[in-house]
Amino acid sequence: MFIDSHCHLDRITEDKEELNDIIKHANEANVEHMLCVAVSVREFEQMYARVQPFDNVSVSCGVHPLHQEDACEKSVLRDYAAKPYVVAVGETGLDYYYSADSKAIQLTSFKDHIEVANELKKPLIIHTRNAQEDTLRLLEQNYDPNTGAVLHCFTESTEMAKAAIDMGIYISISGIVTFKSAKALQQTVQEIPLDKLLIETDSPWLAPVPFRGKKNQPKYVKNVAEFIAHLKGVTVDELASVTTQNFYDLFSLVKKD
Repeated sequence: MFIDSHCHLDRITEDKEELNDIIKHANEANVEHMLCVAVSVREFEQMYARVQPFDNVSVSCGVHPLHQEDACEKSVLRDYAAKPYVVAVGETGLDYYYSADSKAIQLTSFKDHIEVANELKKPLIIHTRNAQEDTLRLLEQNYDPNTGAVLHCFTESTEMAKAAIDMGIYISISGIVTFKSAKALQQTVQEIPLDKLLIETDSPWLAPVPFRGKKNQPKYVKNVAEFIAHLKGVTVDELASVTTQNFYDLFSLVKKD
């Protein structure tokens, strides 16, 4: 069985029947659970309403670094993230590749998310791109390792992955790893310990080969797992088993299906 540790089901489709089919196809592909990750507190309730009917879907709450137009007060974030059905805080983090001009507000938002996660004892879901130094610095200064965290859709350096792992943080790999242009990432994945590895789709974006260019969906996490298993020289069953256990170890509020 596989777990899609990071997807955006509410952004794949607004059609209820199509979403039903997407969940059905995921189940048929042996995807046991999906974590639907928020990018905006303002849109959180709408997101939750769409996925709430599905027993094998959990939700997070947070503000994506590229959605700072939806930034909120720390107290508001805490109130939403404290809801009992919210299993994680995020996605949060820093993105200087697309939005270096909002660096100041991103830094404040990321620090707020770290502190809320520490307070609530709910793990952090972290987006980081072209912001290695600041991401690690804020984590080193503010993050409680007992909280738990993951660097999702990881594409940064091996050195950054190792620094995060030294803090007890998991590394999640998306379909990007299957791209021909991802040689550096493939080498990094070979060095990530299995016990710190998660897999994801980040759907509806970044569909893996051979579906690249199509709308991504959770059933394709199997393709991510197959590629990573080959890279690491393990069976797909072993990769699936370890990453599934890692998911439940990190997101301990998720009920096993």
